[in-house]
Amino acid sequence: MTQPILEIEDLNISFYTRRGEIPAVMDFSMTVMPGETMGLVGESGCGKSTVSLGIMRYLGKNGRIKSGKIRFKGRDMAEMSEEELRELRGSAISMVYQEPMASLNPAMKIGRQLTEVLTVHESISEAEAAKRAAEMLDAVRLPDPDRIMGAYPHQLSGGQQQRVVISMALLSRPALLLLDEPTTALDVTVEAGIVDLIKDLAREMGTSMIFVSHNLGLILETCDRITVMYSGEAVEEGDIETVFNRMRHPYTQGLLRSIPVPGADKYARPLVAIPGQLPLPHERPQGCNFGPRCAHFRDGVCNVTDIHMLPVGDPGERHRSRCLRIDEIDWSAPIDAGAVAEAIEPGDVVLKVDHLKKHYAVSTGMFGGGDKRTVKANEEVTFDAREAETVAIVGESGCGKSTFAKVLMGLETATSGEIRLGNLELGQVPVEKRGPQTVSQVQMVFQNPFDTLNPSMTVGDQIIRVLQQFEVGDSDADRERRMLELLDMVKLPREFARRMPRQLSGGQKQRIGIARAFAGRPRLVVADEPVSALDVSVQAAVTKLLTDIQRESRTTMLFISHDLGVVRYLSDRVVVMYLGRIMEQGRTEDIFAPPYHPYTEALLSAVPIADTHVKKRHIVLEGELPSPLNPLPGCPFQTRCKYMMPGKCDRGEVPVRDMGKGHQIACHLTMEELNAMEPVIIVEDAPTAPE
Repeated sequence: MTQPILEIEDLNISFYTRRGEIPAVMDFSMTVMPGETMGLVGESGCGKSTVSLGIMRYLGKNGRIKSGKIRFKGRDMAEMSEEELRELRGSAISMVYQEPMASLNPAMKIGRQLTEVLTVHESISEAEAAKRAAEMLDAVRLPDPDRIMGAYPHQLSGGQQQRVVISMALLSRPALLLLDEPTTALDVTVEAGIVDLIKDLAREMGTSMIFVSHNLGLILETCDRITVMYSGEAVEEGDIETVFNRMRHPYTQGLLRSIPVPGADKYARPLVAIPGQLPLPHERPQGCNFGPRCAHFRDGVCNVTDIHMLPVGDPGERHRSRCLRIDEIDWSAPIDAGAVAEAIEPGDVVLKVDHLKKHYAVSTGMFGGGDKRTVKANEEVTFDAREAETVAIVGESGCGKSTFAKVLMGLETATSGEIRLGNLELGQVPVEKRGPQTVSQVQMVFQNPFDTLNPSMTVGDQIIRVLQQFEVGDSDADRERRMLELLDMVKLPREFARRMPRQLSGGQKQRIGIARAFAGRPRLVVADEPVSALDVSVQAAVTKLLTDIQRESRTTMLFISHDLGVVRYLSDRVVVMYLGRIMEQGRTEDIFAPPYHPYTEALLSAVPIADTHVKKRHIVLEGELPSPLNPLPGCPFQTRCKYMMPGKCDRGEVPVRDMGKGHQIACHLTMEELNAMEPVIIVEDAPTAPE
């Protein structure tokens, strides 16, 4: 019988603080076989990263493995000396972290950092180490390995930095690779390339992997098996097909129902968020930890005693669940999402953007010296948005989304062109010259709710301060009443008015950010990645909240995002940007179906989808976004486009093809060639649920 690479048996990890013991991981077991990839998923705070750090013995001074065993290739790691563990880390077991700069020394060149791995663990010569390091950089598809070897980390893009860290982790051909959210901070196209790379290299080297992620679509595309964690415990484990199609724990079911899937309608089938929150370690309930949030909870059954993982179905499936009511629940019952809401009918045009340009003059030398160059951050941006409509702006980092938002908000002024909100011209008016009424009409919901709240003021006082600035209400009593109404609107209890930001969860802070944005009854709200920092269950609640508020207020929303799954679900129209230009725009259903701009086609192919019945055409975008300092003549996408036609795409103006119903594609491909494109995303019929 084949020996597992890793066996975790009844693992219990606690952290010890001044307040006492905090149990972080309890009764956790997992087995990883040679060449197998195990996905570890769950909400923030469920213990995923703690398990990874426990395997590496990186728990710090306060962390301790209380009980249980971790065996690597059959040997109990608790019996290993510190020297043996040091020898194991980086050679037989490696880890890739979420933030690449956590693994790279900013003061050392890449080549030195890579060769150090080999000279320390394998005691080979510097020349041999440099040769193998360059070969590994080539294997992770980095261009010009010699240049990368001589570069410092800050001279590389985020995607290049992560590839360097992956090459560092794989240099000694480890038997086990731990990946802790390795692609969260990256663009979806870069993420797709890195995931492909990891899978190919692991297959080639026979490396086993543990992939920690909150992205179920990514886990589906990457892993062989999955372990779902909740509040420090594994609640379900099995192979990918089994868990996604025949989940047998209510928490797994809740996670999957929180995710938008292709074809889901935000009115007919709204996302169903998991109610409540993850319990704090000292507030865990008796019995099932998920009990207070579970629709199938039964008093006297689920809250009596500790519940352990139980086998499900055929023993050969290795499918287990921590639920006592598996046989009593109708797992094929349809989602109860409440009353079906009618679609919002958009009104007249509220926002009109006409030939907007935003250029920056920069110097090529240090301290302002050298040649003067122009960065064309936005170039000929033209679109409009109607009342009560959601228009999504999508594209990779550096495509000009945030620059456009800055001009709209008055943080920058346009170089030329117009932005009109009704009769107001905003493009040339900086925020300091906008009156309170104008500022209140255009508001923003930011990506990170943590950085937008004053830590020294209560939630209620922060909302009231916004109302005062926007001259809303005739008295303190009026503003107090309006503040409480705003808390009602974002579905937070009124007693939250007296709470400090540190007492709120990430999702609750984002709701406060939304309440402040809607405080002055704006005509336009810019939502800049408002759910990307949140867990999927919280994402579902915030997304539904935005839809509900928009229905009541008929506010226009610009939704800036790289998550095309959420974009497809939430938006009415989509604007696709690349290197400051609009490549394609139109109704959401037209953007997600052929014909596509070649860039849109690649974006759609890169989106991880958490549904086993969805098939995608595989298109990996090679190369990185070119520098806006060196714009090429012709189409800006030519360097990465598989349809590139020399002599046509690299010169002259790019024609804008009108595909009808407001659908426009900026491309040299003919109408016939565009209309002949095949779908990228194909939804197959789901099989009938088993009895």
